[in-house]
Amino acid sequence: MNKRDQDAFWFPRKSYGWGWGLPLRWQGWVVLLGFVGLMTLSCWVFPPEQHPLAFGLSLAVLSLGLTGICWLKGEPPSWQWGGGIKK
Repeated sequence: MNKRDQDAFWFPRKSYGWGWGLPLRWQGWVVLLGFVGLMTLSCWVFPPEQHPLAFGLSLAVLSLGLTGICWLKGEPPSWQWGGGIKK
């Protein structure tokens, strides 16, 4: 993978484990802050004590959306053991 391809990623692959780390680009930060903001709004619109099912469903949908964006705009995930060594 060349440098130009890596610069296009919004989210880097984690150094340990599987998944993505904190954003590399401003677009990733906008997505992450939007996710946190929508989660906060969900807590206000669907208080967990009063609407536990709606609250849980809204968080599941938001989490799936964030995962989808990370999958599309992030570095391809793979299991990492640190130091860039893949096993």
